[in-house]
Amino acid sequence: MKYKLLISSVLVYFFLLPFNTEKSDKSNDFQGKAYYMSKSTMDLGNFGARFSEAQKKQIMARMKGRLEKKFVLTFNKQESMFYEESKLDAVSGATDSWGKNFAQGDQYKNTKNNEQIQNQEFYGKNFLVKDVLQPIKWEMSAETKKIGKYISYKATATIPTNDLTWYSFSWDRVSNDANKGEKKEVKMTNIEAWYSPQIPVSHGPSEYWGLPGLILEVSAGDTTLLCYEIVMNPEKKLEIKAPKKGKKVTKTEYQKIISTKMKEFRENRTGRR
Repeated sequence: MKYKLLISSVLVYFFLLPFNTEKSDKSNDFQGKAYYMSKSTMDLGNFGARFSEAQKKQIMARMKGRLEKKFVLTFNKQESMFYEESKLDAVSGATDSWGKNFAQGDQYKNTKNNEQIQNQEFYGKNFLVKDVLQPIKWEMSAETKKIGKYISYKATATIPTNDLTWYSFSWDRVSNDANKGEKKEVKMTNIEAWYSPQIPVSHGPSEYWGLPGLILEVSAGDTTLLCYEIVMNPEKKLEIKAPKKGKKVTKTEYQKIISTKMKEFRENRTGRR
């Protein structure tokens, strides 16, 4: 009797083994592709007071290429790649060459290794910016809403503005670098994110990550990123590879390069005058 039970147990084990292996393989192949629309507002401030409403609309129409963009996030359990879909300017039919110098490049994230690698092009030179992932202390909420077919939960955080826009440029940053001995107020940006545990990865667009579900919507300052389409486990396997070309620098080093170059431009321009 004991012998028969032993034989039965062995047969059941070998019968189930292929199914367990298949399940493990599927877990390793878990992939997805999320499409995001980015929308930003632009405050013309006191400068805008001199324009009529018709002129303001013309300005906003010309700036649409910078204010509205589309992005793609490919991901698996540990890695993700975030990049902008190539798009011509709606008015001129050309690429925005000036804005390209301060736009976010292709971004690779690895949540297991706490690693972020990003391609950046600045005036014809390629840089490979390698650093840790942006530290974010999320405050979770029980508030929910539906984004597409996914139930999403709200989370908030506050992050230094310069840490979010390290790939861009501002004269305020140059001023702060020049007056390091003085205590200056650090500008902060409030973040509101919506994530879905139905997609169990801690990825998100741009600098955002670290929640127990894919981030489908995030608002920071005057910009909102909203996911409008998700393709889970596409038939064609996605290749997520870290960028490799460019001069290797950290985020801080890259900021110094931009600031130094922009100061040179200003000095040369002032000298010509």
